[in-house]
Amino acid sequence: MGQLKLTGVTKRFGTADVIRPTDLTINEGEFAVFVGPSGCGKSTMLRMIAGLEEVTSGTIEIDGQVVNDLAPVKRGISMVFQSYALYPHMTVFENIAFPLRVARLAQAEVERLVHKAADVLQLRDRLDHRPGALSGGQRQRVAIGRAIVREPQIFLFDEPLSNLDAALRAEMRVELSRLHGKLKNTMIYVTHDQVEAMTMADKIVVLRGGVIEQVGSPLELFHKPRNQFVAGFIGNPNMNFLPVTCVSAGVEGVSVTLPASETTVTVPVSAGRVRAGDSLVLGLRPDDMSLGKSGAEIPVVPEVIERLGNQSLIYGAAGDGSSICMVAEGAAVIHPGHTVMASFDPSKAHLFDAGGDALERRFDEVMPA
Repeated sequence: MGQLKLTGVTKRFGTADVIRPTDLTINEGEFAVFVGPSGCGKSTMLRMIAGLEEVTSGTIEIDGQVVNDLAPVKRGISMVFQSYALYPHMTVFENIAFPLRVARLAQAEVERLVHKAADVLQLRDRLDHRPGALSGGQRQRVAIGRAIVREPQIFLFDEPLSNLDAALRAEMRVELSRLHGKLKNTMIYVTHDQVEAMTMADKIVVLRGGVIEQVGSPLELFHKPRNQFVAGFIGNPNMNFLPVTCVSAGVEGVSVTLPASETTVTVPVSAGRVRAGDSLVLGLRPDDMSLGKSGAEIPVVPEVIERLGNQSLIYGAAGDGSSICMVAEGAAVIHPGHTVMASFDPSKAHLFDAGGDALERRFDEVMPA
């Protein structure tokens, strides 16, 4: 069990609408990630689900039961916060056991549940230690263990990896994904880091200004973003956006002229609402661009080159001055200030209208299940 359903949920602080009317369903066993920039409402939405914030209007259901008026402890959820919030004078065992002590469970049951959680989180040999003797990753696992022992229907995570260094964050992403695979519980995770969203989620919920912009799998959002905001937020490095002008629109797609060039390319998108002369935005993923003549070309003047070993990230300016990023081979010969030709396959490009909405792709991407 652990299905979550939000129907017309809103949150208002005074005259400010923090969450606008929202409908969302998260199915049993899904790992859903709320992602978006700071102030988009993702943590507020999580806190309403947890019962830590009141819902202004609408309903929240867990397994078909409306929980708006239920206390957090009665909702069948457990929450892991950004802060570990461990008791420094208690051992790992007692920190994990704390909610069970509050619930007045028998000692034998407490030991069973704590040892079960410790085995899942590889903490069995740390149960007699205090938090001060643990690494940051181990402390985070203790905080997760304290949530596990309550055997909730839904786990809620509010940016739990924000305090960890880059290497440990990567390690803990794998640990959390492995944990979800073992427990099979519904998990809802809040982050501003789209890499965390892409690597862990079954379902991503992208928010902006209290509104859900798009819901879908990581690859759906990557390959078929609904608008320019989602396209720019999902993917690392970020998608390039270049202003272009529509030359013609027909059954083959929409033809546009490239910036600072007389070259025309046809992008296979629906031409239904586009007319010749319309201003559009061409979206290009940095990974879909390459050096040399292997497709449509854009002149790029490199400004900064980041050598990462197996690949190089080139940051520069297109012919019209637009900022652009592309990925090249690690050993590629590139020099700042020396113009290079960036090639791309028009079939992998995206087009957005003047309002930022994506023009519908006319073919299905080949994506792993």
